[in-house]
Amino acid sequence: MFVKKLKEKRTELKSKMDALLSGAEAEERALSEEETTEFEGYEEEIKKIDRTINAYEKRAEEELDEEDEPEEGTENEEAEERAFVEYIRGTYSEERADANLTFANNGAVIPSSIANKIIEKVKDISPIFQLADTYNVAGNLSIPKYDEETQKITMAYADEFTELESTSGKFSSIELKGFLAGVLTKVSKRLINNAHFDVLSYIVNKMAEAIVCWIEKEMLIGTEGKIEGMSGVKQVVTTEATTAITADELIDTQEEIPDLYRGASIWIMNRKTRKAIRKLKDADGNYLLNKDVTARWGYTLLGSDIYCSDQMPQIASGETTIYYGDMSGLALKISEDPSIEVLREKYATQHAVGIVGWLEIDSKIEDEQKIAALKMKAGA
Repeated sequence: MFVKKLKEKRTELKSKMDALLSGAEAEERALSEEETTEFEGYEEEIKKIDRTINAYEKRAEEELDEEDEPEEGTENEEAEERAFVEYIRGTYSEERADANLTFANNGAVIPSSIANKIIEKVKDISPIFQLADTYNVAGNLSIPKYDEETQKITMAYADEFTELESTSGKFSSIELKGFLAGVLTKVSKRLINNAHFDVLSYIVNKMAEAIVCWIEKEMLIGTEGKIEGMSGVKQVVTTEATTAITADELIDTQEEIPDLYRGASIWIMNRKTRKAIRKLKDADGNYLLNKDVTARWGYTLLGSDIYCSDQMPQIASGETTIYYGDMSGLALKISEDPSIEVLREKYATQHAVGIVGWLEIDSKIEDEQKIAALKMKAGA
C-alpha cells in the first residue's frame, strides 16, 4: 500500500513537470527562473521516491527468497534472550554453551541482540532520531562545509591583458564530539518472580522510553556546553506577539527553506501549539491546518506533515516553539552503541534488579539552509 502511494505521488509529480514544459512550449519560451526551481524540485523528489521504491522492492524480493529459510542469527538471539531473562531471575547457569553472558563487576553485559532491540524501538518512537543524518563513528567527527555567506565565487567583466581577481567561497567544518549519558531503571523482584510478567519486554520498553525522551530533547532543545541539537539554527523568524502566532509568520518560516527541500520538510511543535494553530484561517476563511489521513502523523500545515513532541516548548515569551524543514539537515553522531549491564547485587536491599545503559552521542545543525525556526518575541 505504501509503495502504491509512492507510485501515485510520482505520477502526480511527473504530470506537474509535463505541465510546466507544455506551458513553456505553447508560449515558445524557456522556463522562467521560478519554473526551473519548481521543475528541479519535482525532479529531485521523484529521484527520492524512486530510491525508496527500489529499496522496498529489493527488501520484498529478499523476504521472498528467505521465506522458507531460518533467519541468520535467530537461534543465537533467542538463546541470548533466554539466558538474559534467566540471569535476571537468578536461574542462569554459567555452563550454558549456547549463550554465555560476559560478567563484569557486580553484573553481566547484556547480549548485543537485546541492545539492538532497544535502539530499534527508539527509531519507532522518534522520527527525529530516524530522519536525522546519522554517523556511527568513534572519536570526533569533522564534516566539511562550504559557505558563501561572506564571500563566494563571482564572475565579472574583464579587459584583455588584465589579471582576473580571484574569488572563492569559504571552507569550514562542523565538529561533532561525543557526550556520555546514562540511564538506570530498577525492576521489582516480585514482578520478576511473577511467571506472567514479560521481563524482557518490560526492560526494553522502559529503557527505550527513557532513551528516546532524552535523545529527542537534546536534538530539539540541546544543552549549553553539551549537545547543541537544533538550538544552533540560523534561519529564525520572530513573532510580533509574545503569546500568539499568526498565519503570516508560519508562511515566513516556511519560506526560509528553499523549494528544493520542501518535499521532505516537516513541522515540529508541541501538541498545544498545534491546537492553537488549528484555529488559524487564511484570507478566504479556510483553516491553515488540516486533518489528513494520508499524512504521517494525521495533520498537514501549508502542505507539510506535522510531528508533535512533548519535548518542544509551548507558546511562551522568548521560546522557540516551532521548527520547520528537512531533518536530514541535522547531524547525529553515535560514538558508542548502548552498553547495558544488569546490576543484581547493588539493589538487593531494595528487593530489585537494576539495569543501567550508557550512550555516547552528539548532534548539531549540519546544513543550515534545510531547517528554520519560529521563535516567540521576548517580553519586556
